[in-house]
Amino acid sequence: MDSDFDFSKEEEMMGEEGLDAMDVDPILKVGEEKEIGKEGLKKKLVKEGEGWETPEAGDEVEVHYTGTLLDGTKFDSSRDRGTPFKFGLGQGQVIKGWDQGIKTMKKGENAIFTIPSDLAYGASGSPPKIPPGATLQFDVELLSWSSVKDICKDGGIFKKVLAAGEKWENPKDLDEVLVEYEAKLEDGTVVSKSDKVEFTVKDGYFCPALTNAVKTMKKGEKVLLTVKPQYAFGDNGRPTSGNEGAVPPNATLIIKLHLISWKTVTDITNDKKVLKKILKETEGYERPNEGAMVKVKFIGKLENGTVFVKKGHGEEEPFEFRTDDEQVIEGLDKAVLTMKKGEIALLTISPEYGYSSTESRQDLAVVPSNSTLFYEIEMVSFVKAKESWDMNNAEKVEGAGLKKEEGNTLFKVGKYERASRRYEKAIKFIDYESSFSDEEKKQSKALKITCNLNNAACKLKVKDYKQAEKLCTKVLELDSLNVKALYRRAQAHSQLADLDLAELDIKKALEIDPNNRDVKVEYRNLKEKIKELNKKEAKFYGNMFAKMTKYEQPETKISEPQTAA
Repeated sequence: MDSDFDFSKEEEMMGEEGLDAMDVDPILKVGEEKEIGKEGLKKKLVKEGEGWETPEAGDEVEVHYTGTLLDGTKFDSSRDRGTPFKFGLGQGQVIKGWDQGIKTMKKGENAIFTIPSDLAYGASGSPPKIPPGATLQFDVELLSWSSVKDICKDGGIFKKVLAAGEKWENPKDLDEVLVEYEAKLEDGTVVSKSDKVEFTVKDGYFCPALTNAVKTMKKGEKVLLTVKPQYAFGDNGRPTSGNEGAVPPNATLIIKLHLISWKTVTDITNDKKVLKKILKETEGYERPNEGAMVKVKFIGKLENGTVFVKKGHGEEEPFEFRTDDEQVIEGLDKAVLTMKKGEIALLTISPEYGYSSTESRQDLAVVPSNSTLFYEIEMVSFVKAKESWDMNNAEKVEGAGLKKEEGNTLFKVGKYERASRRYEKAIKFIDYESSFSDEEKKQSKALKITCNLNNAACKLKVKDYKQAEKLCTKVLELDSLNVKALYRRAQAHSQLADLDLAELDIKKALEIDPNNRDVKVEYRNLKEKIKELNKKEAKFYGNMFAKMTKYEQPETKISEPQTAA
């Protein structure tokens, strides 16, 4: 594998630019020669390569080559030795012209590179075979390469791909991976080995390198890792433990790692309180939408394994329910919206999305208060609710009206976030009304005003004042004299401490409806708020003025009063 010639001069000559200083690679035809970059390197294509991929910095490439001077004198040849030459591209292991030129080659390609002395051995040459300032020619064939990546971008873990994986996905922090690995010291001593081990990516296993590596791997991929101490066991090393050997302080590890498979774990609610682990994946992309009729099989268990509910198993028909309709616990409802037909998953549902201490558990008396629940669920089938683009105009207006009424019902029982989603869904039905008749446009406008107003009330309840203000503004764009919109926007402005804007809205509302009791009460509250703010500001500026006066006043010496003799 070794070259008869010393390529190591490159290490001295490599600048900070490395391979990234290159211009775009030229496109060549057989027999054509072009310059690569701006430093005098030339490439003549002898034979085209395969595909479109080229090696990258860090990759381990394998080549055959013959090196000559411009007069044809041969000074080195791997072909004569009958052994290909391997080296790490862009690692300072060869002359700069090689690193720049071979980066442009495809597998199987043959090219002749003319390399000026500045990209070879410079003014000193490499006696006795290469004179000072010599321009060199290399006939190079790129046989193959292995991808080697600096996966942490700090030289801590180098990954060489031994066998490519499937598809394009990589595991994420919450996923559970199944791997096999063998870890050795640089002298070949095995310190740890496992045929199959499963772990959560973020929790890691054996050493930090495994977590970093699997997040870059595809299913079935096999790699060889070179792991520096900071991603292994650092300054302290690791003592012998059971069947595993000791790792000395500051030891580099060589790890063979095979990512067999993994189970995808999704944070459904973005707060890690409803987690879905896929046990069986399916093809396609279709999932239920809100209002879809779904058929599922599931078993619900407590943390101790006690089964508290079982639906659709044995002779029983699959359990059918409508999503987003409170027919099942919220965590289950949210999870099925992410599932495809035939998918099987394990759900972990925290009490906030299950049966809290204040909720009735009906016939589920076996479920203690504040229990974390575990469901193994299979999506048998589903029929999606009709979307607005599948409806005619009359259906859109009717659908919007139904969603508005559902929202009103939810609002009355204090379920403000669910009510808000109903109002938003109603608006989506009638967002595009270019083909509506005059009567349909009139109905649509009335629905938009009502739904945005009611949604603003929801947002005020959940303290989302910015969104409440935006919704009221939408209403006022349709009806500039809408008292409720002015009143609710004033409330939002007041909570956001925009008291001047709140006062403008409330005064306008009173101009339109001077006898509105709610508006009057809000105005009184607002005036008290402004009065209190003015007091605080007066006190603040008063204190500031007093301090300034104190420091600016010159000292005055007071003499003793004179008394008459």
